[in-house]
Amino acid sequence: MPSQPNDARLVQQAIAGERDAFGDLYQLHLDSIYRYIFYRVGDEREAEDLTETVFLKAWEALDRYRPSEIPFTAWLYRIAHNLLIDRHRTHKMTDSLDEDHSDPQTDPETRALRNVDAAVIAQALTQLEPPHQQVLTLRFINGLSHAEAAQIMERSEANVRVLQHRALDALRHSLAGRIDHG
Repeated sequence: MPSQPNDARLVQQAIAGERDAFGDLYQLHLDSIYRYIFYRVGDEREAEDLTETVFLKAWEALDRYRPSEIPFTAWLYRIAHNLLIDRHRTHKMTDSLDEDHSDPQTDPETRALRNVDAAVIAQALTQLEPPHQQVLTLRFINGLSHAEAAQIMERSEANVRVLQHRALDALRHSLAGRIDHG
């Protein structure tokens, strides 16, 4: 999703120390950053924790952010990407999506049915190489254009298109393997 029109004004206010402005930026970008992380880790609680860490790191580094160099949204995605790289370095990837994500308003069967597609895709994504995870998440989960994904990934648009094609093939194979063997 491209930067919001208010991003520049809110960023300037946040840099000036206005906490409410950063809170507004948080609200504007929370869902997209969460989706990006969730579809990379496949676990709701971990995605929530990592998303909060992204915004904490952004707040701490806000004085070093240069709006003329990169849009705020792309900067947040880069923070999220770097955090995911750190996570992968320090934690072995797991296959667990079976933790209890209790929602007191919904019965377990309804929760399971509602989350099955997202869980299957998220699990399949975790099996892909990190660049494949990143391009698919940026393009299809977060709905970014090739140009936006290229800027975040620091690649050319042509390279992103090729990477996306290869990532879709890898995902197709991963999902086919689950259907055939699971």
